[in-house]
Amino acid sequence: MIVIVGTGAGGGLLARELALDGKQVTILEKGPYIDSKDAFNCYDKYSQDVDLLTTTCIGGSTIVSMSNMVRALDEELLDYDIDLAEAYEYVEELVGVHQLDDSHIGKGTQAFLDAGRELGLNTLKMPKAIREEECIQCGKCAFGCPADAKWSGKDFADEAVEAGATLITEAEVVEVLSENGKACGVKYIKDGKEEVIDAEKVILAAGAIGSTLILRNSGIDKAGHEIFFDPFVTVGGYIKDINFNTEVQMAGLIIGENFVLSPHFSSFIRENIPDDNVTNNDILSIMVKTADECKGYVTDDGDVVKINTITDIRYLAEGTATAGFVLEKAGADPNTIGSTVYRGAHPGGTAKIGEIVDSNLETEIKDLFVCDASVLPISPGKPPILTILALSKRLADYLKKE
Repeated sequence: MIVIVGTGAGGGLLARELALDGKQVTILEKGPYIDSKDAFNCYDKYSQDVDLLTTTCIGGSTIVSMSNMVRALDEELLDYDIDLAEAYEYVEELVGVHQLDDSHIGKGTQAFLDAGRELGLNTLKMPKAIREEECIQCGKCAFGCPADAKWSGKDFADEAVEAGATLITEAEVVEVLSENGKACGVKYIKDGKEEVIDAEKVILAAGAIGSTLILRNSGIDKAGHEIFFDPFVTVGGYIKDINFNTEVQMAGLIIGENFVLSPHFSSFIRENIPDDNVTNNDILSIMVKTADECKGYVTDDGDVVKINTITDIRYLAEGTATAGFVLEKAGADPNTIGSTVYRGAHPGGTAKIGEIVDSNLETEIKDLFVCDASVLPISPGKPPILTILALSKRLADYLKKE
């Protein structure tokens, strides 16, 4: 029996691959099984000090992601003897990674792309896993897709169940059990009752925070003493009737040396524009995202303490200034440009390769693996989903051989 904890990018693909290979798989998901359109109800809450975007439900945070698919940390992972080239090709074909058709590039996104190119910036369409024939271009990607037109970990969890896997939802894993240094089962809480399931192998894919707490309860105390998440702000300005808020979000990308920019609507921008006649239909906004220096930690209660370094702040300021130039070139009134508060997404680095897990993602407890953003050695500063999928494919192949 292989027990997989979590159904996001790491857990979902592992469950699919192993179940299709004929392995006996049980998937434990802390959150509920929901329709994609209802995912906005499942955002997690942390302390007031950190505005961090994660969800607990089937599919994990992939279900509220923009389904952005970029390769990240290729060179860095080679230092740990991890070559993801073949795994990337496999998962890119599996989830249908491609740049969106022009039919799904709206007026605001096109203005962003044109402005970036005119300014000589490294500008391209964002690679995504969205099915245009099903996408209704409503702008609600971050709420969970109303048309179920984008890939999420839920898709793979469903496929795993069809292939014979057992899925148990609303099951909070609290500890991995071990004997003589080897994983032998999982303890979890379901409907207020403590349950135990035997396992030959256990894979934690509960996210950087969830996996940290389980590792600590299982005797690996050093997990979660560092954490990164991609700091971001959204910068926007006034363009009459741009209607960007109804477009596919983050369909463009500008890659800077220390930041990435992508068109992303935020209703919070409206608060910074003094003209009462401006509506959400009149706002073009850009997400500014940077890598951070992994300063912070996860508390025993599951809250996140984040420390921003001078470098973190400098990179974010550099990206924000560039976003302002792009907005002005795209036609925004420079007197209306404002920013949201500092937020975070894509937490990781709490169980790093080379520290908590080895190159096969196995911990010091034999047959206990971790496969989510926890294992990333540094912040990618980019959407990590594709990298996690590739790591998951690599781990699945390793487990099949065993």
